[in-house]
Amino acid sequence: MKEPLDCSAFQPQVDAFINYLRHEKQHSPHTISAYQRDLTRVMKQMVLDDVSSWQQIQERQLKNWLGLWHGEGLSSRSLQRLISSLRRFYQFLLSRGEVANNPAQLLRAPKMGKPLPITLDADQVGQLLDDLAGQSDNDPLKCRDLAILELFYSSGLRLAELTALNLDSFSSGFSQVRVIGKRSKERVVPVGSKARAALERWLACRPLLLTADSGEAVFLSKPGKRISTRQIQNRIQQFAREAGMPVSVHPHMLRHSFASHLLESSGDLRAVQELLGHSDISTTQIYTHLDFQHLAAVYDKAHPRAKKK
Repeated sequence: MKEPLDCSAFQPQVDAFINYLRHEKQHSPHTISAYQRDLTRVMKQMVLDDVSSWQQIQERQLKNWLGLWHGEGLSSRSLQRLISSLRRFYQFLLSRGEVANNPAQLLRAPKMGKPLPITLDADQVGQLLDDLAGQSDNDPLKCRDLAILELFYSSGLRLAELTALNLDSFSSGFSQVRVIGKRSKERVVPVGSKARAALERWLACRPLLLTADSGEAVFLSKPGKRISTRQIQNRIQQFAREAGMPVSVHPHMLRHSFASHLLESSGDLRAVQELLGHSDISTTQIYTHLDFQHLAAVYDKAHPRAKKK
């Protein structure tokens, strides 16, 4: 059994810092525990490398340690938090005159790989929409919700774009919708036939909820005001649970599903970029990874030399 590393030479400064966070800054126990954990990791490394004081540590040494910890499996997110902890700790030591500089000031963690977006497959989207359609005949709110879901999946809108829609946002018999995206960039996207039908049904019900506060908003809440983003998120999660979806569904997942399914069918990355309103095609390229995953799964199932015995 290994002997525990003796960090007592470095502990007094850490204890003073933790007391400062607890009593003067009144940080939560969870936050304080994270600082303690990060600094304990550093102290153990100081013992292993025969570092005698906090003053002795230099930026290059910290970079070497970050590389070592990354190689041991510490994630980029955890390394970034550790750097923040060190930076804050050294600021504290500087304020007390115990060190001459902050060696963590310019440190950067390895870039975090962007996680692939989670999508529903076409059958799952169909199940969700068909399930809601079966409940919407005599319920204006569910009629509205069906139109919202159909529009998300039909046109790949962002949540804020959809809630901001006005009656004059649609043109050509509801076959097109004009949206204002990020940085006030305007784009026009098509609306599919099922979404058009759901919209027309909702607009026939909309007068039932009209009030003086409704204005030109397409989608209204029960009190007759423009529906909020939170209401839409809650309703979608509720219907997804009722439909037995295997994951928690949110509006952006429908946008991801729209993009992924369109790219699978067309292979036209530039067109998907335009429809999503991405200013940089590199943002859209994440869906090519999803498309490859789909193709790889098909290959694994179908190719005779790929099948597992």
